[in-house]
Amino acid sequence: MGYIILGGLALLVLVTAGRASRPMRVRREWRFLSSAGAIAAFLAAALLVLREAWLPALLIAGFGLSLAVASRIDTRPRRAPVAPREPMSREEARAILGVGPEASAAEIKAAYTRLMRLAHPDKGGTSGLAAQLNAARDRLLGK
Repeated sequence: MGYIILGGLALLVLVTAGRASRPMRVRREWRFLSSAGAIAAFLAAALLVLREAWLPALLIAGFGLSLAVASRIDTRPRRAPVAPREPMSREEARAILGVGPEASAAEIKAAYTRLMRLAHPDKGGTSGLAAQLNAARDRLLGK
């Protein structure tokens, strides 16, 4: 009985130390260990109930409940929701591709191909710039 209480106190100290250092809570190991600790605490509380030790069982069950709740907390930063963009205007599309207002479909495709060779993510460009080029081409060609 004394070992269970000492183990519960040691676990409580470890949990509060883990809560003080935020990087430990971010890792998946923390969530796994917290869940395993909660299961162990619930089993210990059930064993104490069978032995009719109600107060220690209640304390350990409360500790297990706090561990179970802590294992569900996700402390990773949330991304801000991205506001929907308005469709690209034809003027913006022409400016991105560098073509004039009277450009033919062949000129648009040639400008797109030339710029995509430079801006493709596999060639050191960014996926955002490649997406803008795709959107500009699609806007001007009516796709």
